[in-house]
Amino acid sequence: MIDSRFQAISELKMYKIKNIFLDKELLNLEEEILFQLAALNLSEKHLRDKKIGLTVGSRGINNLRLIVVSVIKFLKENGAQPFIIPSMGSHGGATAEGQLEVLESLGITEKSCGVPILSSMEVVKLGETKNGVPVYTDKIGYESDGVIIINRIKKHTDFTAIYESGLSKMSTIGLGNHAMAKTIHSYGVEGLKNHIKDAAEIVFNSGKILFGLAIIEDAYEHTCAIKTVHTHEIISTEPKLLEIANNNLPTLPVDEIDILVINEIGKNFSGTGMDTNVIGRINIKNQQDPLKPMIEFIIVDDLSESSHGNALGIGLADFVTEKLFHKIDFKKMNENTITTTFLKRAYIPMVLKDVHEALKTSIQLLKREDPSDLKLIQIPNTLNLEEMYVSEQVLLDMQGKKHYEVLEQLTYRDIFM
Repeated sequence: MIDSRFQAISELKMYKIKNIFLDKELLNLEEEILFQLAALNLSEKHLRDKKIGLTVGSRGINNLRLIVVSVIKFLKENGAQPFIIPSMGSHGGATAEGQLEVLESLGITEKSCGVPILSSMEVVKLGETKNGVPVYTDKIGYESDGVIIINRIKKHTDFTAIYESGLSKMSTIGLGNHAMAKTIHSYGVEGLKNHIKDAAEIVFNSGKILFGLAIIEDAYEHTCAIKTVHTHEIISTEPKLLEIANNNLPTLPVDEIDILVINEIGKNFSGTGMDTNVIGRINIKNQQDPLKPMIEFIIVDDLSESSHGNALGIGLADFVTEKLFHKIDFKKMNENTITTTFLKRAYIPMVLKDVHEALKTSIQLLKREDPSDLKLIQIPNTLNLEEMYVSEQVLLDMQGKKHYEVLEQLTYRDIFM
């Protein structure tokens, strides 16, 4: 039965499409950054000879190096001595060396940015929140003359709240290294929802944060807005910026999908390897999955090189390939996963030879009598949703609902065999 059914599916019509999102790309990005920095009215006397740290995390932010270098240029022109602080909690295996590797994979090196990168897991305790949560910050940053918080504002993959991925989270879990990440995550999802704001307020009141630089991207990952925020205004401003960011999120073209094939997962695409908001799966105890999309089977083919073996999020898939499995650095993945406390996200799904075998298994389990109505989508990763392959039924469901362009017509055989 499976052989004859699969023979018919091998001729299934597939289409390479280009989704058309609203392009909000910010032109003259460097000029806008320098304009925003100048608007802070930081005089040269406040910056000259000051050692100032810039937080850089593990996310694959578009234009990251340009943004960081532009801030460095501004600081140097005003006589400061800038340096970079790797700020990514427990990523990079929770080691100073591992975090340097992560930055290098993102194009952030001492050579490319022209400043030292001072990486350490040492922290200083700043105090405790009203609920007794200890707040830590990077020791090197604390001993500097000030820190600039740089981060993208984006919907988080673990929870929904007023403060998700952004300046407050970077100032706490990011800048607080493994110690702070472990502390916040020890409270589970409630820690992320309820303690980030209070912890961030302690960091901001320490006097060590000069200001925040918030980045917002559109559905194409273009930088569509960048804004400097005075430290005392971050708490009140960030929720408004998050609302803007959420309105720009790209999504899959339909809500009901039989099989989703993801070419790559990785930390450079999402903190969870694949964006839970895109795939509709959270896999955290007592947390309800999003109502859409509804996907029967998720197949993952590979792990990005930028992840350095950290396959956190693999547990969100139903099938993975041997290629991906053999790239896993269990020490790095386990350290990151244990810190989050969301252990199921590192559970290993069924491992099959390749995508072809995983698709055959998925199709067999679907027990679909008519293969022509199979809803199949292949995407490069959950961050880049501009171009993808979709089956004919998906294309039919999109008509009149989505803006897209058909680039090429193929068959299942052309893509997967």
